[in-house]
Amino acid sequence: MKMIKTLGIGLAAACLSAQAFAADVTIRLAHLNPEDPFASHSGAMAAVFKSLVESSSNGEIEVQLFPNGQLGKDNEVIEQVRSGIVESTISSSGGMAQHYPLVGVFDIPFAFPNIGVASRVISKDSEFGKKFIADLEGTTDLKVLGLIDSGGFFAFTNSKKPITSVEDMAGLRIRTMTLPTHETIVSSLGGQPTPLPWAEVYTALQTGVADGQMNPVPIIAFAKFDEVQKYLSVTNHIITPYIWTMNAEFYNGLSDEHKTLINWASEVATEAGRSMSRVIEASDKGLPALAQKMEVNVIPPAEQAKFAEAAQPAVRKLIEEQYGAPGTEMLDSLLNSIKEENNF
Repeated sequence: MKMIKTLGIGLAAACLSAQAFAADVTIRLAHLNPEDPFASHSGAMAAVFKSLVESSSNGEIEVQLFPNGQLGKDNEVIEQVRSGIVESTISSSGGMAQHYPLVGVFDIPFAFPNIGVASRVISKDSEFGKKFIADLEGTTDLKVLGLIDSGGFFAFTNSKKPITSVEDMAGLRIRTMTLPTHETIVSSLGGQPTPLPWAEVYTALQTGVADGQMNPVPIIAFAKFDEVQKYLSVTNHIITPYIWTMNAEFYNGLSDEHKTLINWASEVATEAGRSMSRVIEASDKGLPALAQKMEVNVIPPAEQAKFAEAAQPAVRKLIEEQYGAPGTEMLDSLLNSIKEENNF
């Protein structure tokens, strides 16, 4: 296994070195989603970051973008960043979980009351965000440039039937990220979790390996799941982070001027990505477009409470048992931050 990993990193290095640019500094930035800045939040973040950094550095820094998972699976690219093969990546919580398991604390179902609270908590500037980032950086030696939600609250899609109650989840094979917390959510609701990497999801839905999946509306839209799924049920059960990281040794080796530029550009780019998610959700690229091809239903609050009653205790128990005292303490810090922001 170690030999395979080493070979994979070597091949990535060879591929990337062929694209080297004659700038003083080159930043290779990878992400899973489309390059079009109007199609995904990470596409918007990458485009804005590249524009600001290159235009403000007088040609001293070039940013090379690798969208659409060009450099491998999410967790593999994070490994490349940690190894110094790639300088930076914008990653899902599923990819990050294999390097920093405590990202799973975000997966307590129905913890966030609305997108405003979620935006304030899932941020580098929030009290919880600072705590979370400090622990992640101390554990992984990655430098965190941005913390943002994954595109909004999650909804379920499937090819079998509308999900209107917990009972409707029974027996449905739901694709999840390779996250124990996500698997527990599905199993606690009566479904069959089917963990798969992102690159395999569309085909799995198309061929019936999985009946359905769960993701935010913007991701469902740009992934074209409406082509292989009939029903979309707006449950708003979780909202997870995307985490923008950079190789810490690379970052620390930059001049103070370049560090300031990267910090500023990544902050602006993150806010651009956050705004783009909200625009996509509300525009004809989001739910309205999906509703033209899919049968859409919204889970009412009374039914949401039943979903929460089934899933919340199961996920909390998993976090307490699997991640121990550090996980429980991080989870309680998150819940306290949500409560404080909800009273803001």
